[in-house]
Amino acid sequence: METGIKGKTAVVTGAGSGIGRATALAFAAAGAKVVVAEKDEASGKTTMQMIQAQGGEAMFIMTDVAKAGDVELMLAMAEQRFGTVDFAFNNAGVEGISSPTHECSASNWDQTMAVDLRGTWICMKSEIATMLRHTGGVVVNCSSIAGLVGFEGMPAYVAAKHGVAGLTKTAALEYAQKNIRVNAVCPGVIHTAMVDRVAGNDPAALASFAAMAPMGRMGKPEEIASVVLWLCSDQAGYVTGAVIPVDGGYMAR
Repeated sequence: METGIKGKTAVVTGAGSGIGRATALAFAAAGAKVVVAEKDEASGKTTMQMIQAQGGEAMFIMTDVAKAGDVELMLAMAEQRFGTVDFAFNNAGVEGISSPTHECSASNWDQTMAVDLRGTWICMKSEIATMLRHTGGVVVNCSSIAGLVGFEGMPAYVAAKHGVAGLTKTAALEYAQKNIRVNAVCPGVIHTAMVDRVAGNDPAALASFAAMAPMGRMGKPEEIASVVLWLCSDQAGYVTGAVIPVDGGYMAR
């Protein structure tokens, strides 16, 4: 089935691991040229090399999404090499430090907001400006089920991810008639290094995470990637402003 992805350019932030890496690989497998935007040089280069080893085209650009200069340079380099940016998956994020609201430190709040919310906004600004100069495109933001409901002990993360959902809806309205679609995915508990960190690599904690979903298991990064690619494809041409849970049924409760 023709998806409209082959031959186009996709930017993936936080592409060095987990959902970001899986999505970068999926874009490449669908025939897209991939910009691997990642703060960690080693993991970002590894993702680029994985794409190239499979015959895909990719470039790595070291990018801290909390720094506007980094993001602007990354988009300029992508545009210079590939001509434009057709798709952007704003995935880079941090989980922050768990604590109840009254114990959440200002530094934890600021860092989580800087990456998860402000970083997404910074990326959207440059991505949308690039798309407006050309023929449009698709932006997909990574929110979370924590962007739809509350979770105890995660005030900064929950607030940031709710903000991402709101930004997504606002931008979708602003650019609906400019050939730019903006949507968000809301992953449930996906088995990544981040989840392992939160669980302290404790098998019992990991089992409890798996039990959160009615399906009785954690999701796989590739299952988020497939939804991102569908949202970017021609098959989702009438979908904008959607904030979509991909959570094994968690939000259906």
